[in-house]
Amino acid sequence: MRRRLLIPCVALALASVPSLPAAAQPSGDTTVTFTVSTSNLTIEVPASDNLGSAFPGQTISGQMGTVTVLDQRAAASATWTASVVSTQFDTGTDDATEVILPNLVTYWSGQATATTGTGTFVPGQPTRGDRVSLNQPRTAFSKTSGSGNNSASWNPTLEITIPQDAVGGLYHGTVTHSVA
Repeated sequence: MRRRLLIPCVALALASVPSLPAAAQPSGDTTVTFTVSTSNLTIEVPASDNLGSAFPGQTISGQMGTVTVLDQRAAASATWTASVVSTQFDTGTDDATEVILPNLVTYWSGQATATTGTGTFVPGQPTRGDRVSLNQPRTAFSKTSGSGNNSASWNPTLEITIPQDAVGGLYHGTVTHSVA
């Protein structure tokens, strides 16, 4: 009787079995990002402004340069409000004699220097007599009626009262305009 050897067949069968994949994790994270676009309502402001110089106890004032709201929403009811607020002005330190608080910074928008589109454009403070402190957000300009694309520009004035005990130096602050 002849015996057959099956060992080579078993080895051949094991050699042809594919390797198994690594075990899958029970969960996995994917970081997903996207951008929510804002409407076509923008505001353009001067990058910087130098009001000049004055002495302690005096008031310094000057126009900031043109601020423009551009509304390209083409909406049936295209109204908006531009706001303005100020930080403190200081020399880079928080020493009380080197800080001018926002309540000493006043603003008035004046009348529009240019408008496009239809509707009612309303200055927040048409004259110096209407000026407001920038220690909280204030309405700088608004569009209260009308439709379609539009724009408004104005050249606001800042007036800063320098405290009697202010230290001499170059003071910096930020006036922020926004629109919604």
